[in-house]
Amino acid sequence: MGMPMPSWYDITGLDERSNENCNGIIESRDKIRSILDDEAENTKLPYHRMVLMGFSQGGALSLFTGMQLPKEKKPAGVVLMSGYLPAQSQFTITEGLNDVPILHCHGEADPMVVPAMAQKSQVAVKEMGAESYELKTYKGLPHSINMDEIADVAAFLKKVLPADVDDSCKVELKDPSSMSVKELKAFIRNAGLTGKALGFMEKSEFVRLVQDHRAGKL
Repeated sequence: MGMPMPSWYDITGLDERSNENCNGIIESRDKIRSILDDEAENTKLPYHRMVLMGFSQGGALSLFTGMQLPKEKKPAGVVLMSGYLPAQSQFTITEGLNDVPILHCHGEADPMVVPAMAQKSQVAVKEMGAESYELKTYKGLPHSINMDEIADVAAFLKKVLPADVDDSCKVELKDPSSMSVKELKAFIRNAGLTGKALGFMEKSEFVRLVQDHRAGKL
């Protein structure tokens, strides 16, 4: 859009045609896939208990990635807030993922990603085979989030991630001392504790940090 800024992929504009290339989006999609794979491996959380969710460009990437995951890694749902379908010419829905629930929340006064883009995204994705794409709009809301939207997202998550799941869906919490250094580092990263692990050299230091986190000492 003419300004350098942190992003998942290049945006040259937000008109109907300028999103066709989205340079870097495939690399970002693959990076998100890698994060999901690490989460599944390190926490034993099954893919059908994962929801891809993001705001603006993050929401666009959640849609682009979530509906193109391999069939055996089908997610519980996708949420995009103030997002859109990017790189439409590079987007197809994986066979078997047509019924993945999609919630698209969008402000009616959004000047960045205009409501028409949200509507066109819904139409395009449904035409490609999506069976459950719900678009919710919010009067007077710009490129932002409000409490009504948060409530709708919470209700959606409660629906697609019910608490009464069988044992096969429960996350296995390993004893930190039995985790590998790779697993410990992944846990620390996902828990937002990377800053507290700076300078760590010994496995025992990582173990102690995870133990303190679980005990609520941090």
